[in-house]
Amino acid sequence: MTDAALPTTPPPASAGSKHARALRSAQALQEAMLTLLQNKPFDQITVRDICAEAKVHYATFFRHHQTKEALLNAIAKDEIAHLNRLTLSIRHAEDYESGFRALCQYVEDHRRLWSILLNGGAGGAMREEWLRISMIVAQSETPLNEWLPRDLGTICAATLIAETLAWWVGQPEGAYSVSEVARILFRLISTSIMAPD
Repeated sequence: MTDAALPTTPPPASAGSKHARALRSAQALQEAMLTLLQNKPFDQITVRDICAEAKVHYATFFRHHQTKEALLNAIAKDEIAHLNRLTLSIRHAEDYESGFRALCQYVEDHRRLWSILLNGGAGGAMREEWLRISMIVAQSETPLNEWLPRDLGTICAATLIAETLAWWVGQPEGAYSVSEVARILFRLISTSIMAPD
């Protein structure tokens, strides 16, 4: 039997290519959800809509997420991580108010998404995840003052920021500017949590 007569089978896909494909699918699903959220409410979006927008097979969705809510929660975790990085940069900045402006500008630039994340079906999970990540970050930070226990300060700061942003994105668009909300956050945090003994 010659080499030409041997049946040819494609080489098995490497783990690396499967991993890269899985990453592309996961990214496509997240981008599809964000695109769909710009045009219709979350409760009107179906898994089939997400798959069609992402150009992935229906079964592929379920390899990544059990439900559309789980996909939204994954997006929320990424967004929280980004906001926590912004919040951490505020703590190390000399001008806290400008740090809050950067944070508020990010939320304003992604207002529809943040409205859904904070005031929609993922609101409770969003707040829990925000607090969980904030507590982890706070462990490596020096407390702002001696009178307030670190964990309580973290709970208060994370809650003040999350609830203020939830209130803001629930207002009619343009009712409060980025600068106004940044100033509100700065005053809330500086007069309560950052206030000296």
